[in-house]
Amino acid sequence: MKSTPFLHKHIALHAKMAEFAGYNMPISYSGINDEHAAVRNSVGVFDVSHMGEFILKGEHALDLIQRVTSNDATKLSNGKAQYSCMTNNNGGIVDDLLVYCIEKEKVYMLVVNASNIEKDWNWIQQHNTQGVEMHNISDKTCLLAVQGPNAVKMLQPLTDLDILNLPYYHFVKGKFAGVENVLISATGYTGAGGVEIYFEDSADAANIIWDTIFQTGAPYNIKSVGLGARDTLRLEKAFCLYGNDINDKTSPLEAGLGWITKFSKDFTAKSILEAQKTKGVERKLVGFEMIERGIPRHDYQIKDAAGNNIGIVTSGTQSPSLQKAIGLGYVQTAFSAFDTEIYIEIRNQPVKAKVVRTPFV
Repeated sequence: MKSTPFLHKHIALHAKMAEFAGYNMPISYSGINDEHAAVRNSVGVFDVSHMGEFILKGEHALDLIQRVTSNDATKLSNGKAQYSCMTNNNGGIVDDLLVYCIEKEKVYMLVVNASNIEKDWNWIQQHNTQGVEMHNISDKTCLLAVQGPNAVKMLQPLTDLDILNLPYYHFVKGKFAGVENVLISATGYTGAGGVEIYFEDSADAANIIWDTIFQTGAPYNIKSVGLGARDTLRLEKAFCLYGNDINDKTSPLEAGLGWITKFSKDFTAKSILEAQKTKGVERKLVGFEMIERGIPRHDYQIKDAAGNNIGIVTSGTQSPSLQKAIGLGYVQTAFSAFDTEIYIEIRNQPVKAKVVRTPFV
């Protein structure tokens, strides 16, 4: 099992550790609800160094990205990032990812899910017919997500870069906490504001940056946050989690990701997805909240009033912010309208829920 450069920090903080995507990762420290509240109300720090990072270089780098991703990367200029996905030959999702434009048409960074690093690398390489220079820098890249309404205000004194006014899905590069060549982006996964900090694991940079952030954050009651609260935070915003809400057999259109599916260019499975768009999808990913008491979980069956199977839960939890149970799931399109009553099968009993607008928070 792999570990990030911050393992000793997690152990010193008595984190509850568990295997995730082949890494020994912190699930919680002070408790999921406490950590969740810290991010929504002030500031929290996530070690997400398990994520994958690829650098693509060369005159055909943009062509390759256009070929393997669904969004239109020609819209990116230096310092801008984009949410996108890679589709397979059947219209399913290989992975969802971020595309960072380091130098327009020449240098890009792709940030992919930890569980898909090898699969994604092989998929992109398979389509690299024009000799694009590819570097997998995942193992030497640290990534800390500092999230919450006080995050940027707290971090600004640590850099001359203007991160206070950094627009959503933009990034800057420079010195941070005395460490050179740090990339700071506003592409958070919590919906609470904040930034992600990418830097190379060298010359004690991991210790320096971690310690400096926590010293600076002390007046804001900064907390370490594990993957447990990361999941509840992202679910309240209805952000998809690969392996739960999207996978190799779900299409972007079924998942409500039509907004990152641009038919103005050619990409893998374009024709399949165009046909889906014309005909309409047979199932849709919806948000729902429980009306009756019960917590929905991944893979629970969704039924109609007559007890017929109409779908499946992909993510579910007791929302710490709302104090009610919420979830995401695929249902037959006929049951996807807002306020439609559905039933989640919990311990062999149908428990009433209704389809609601997302995000939940």
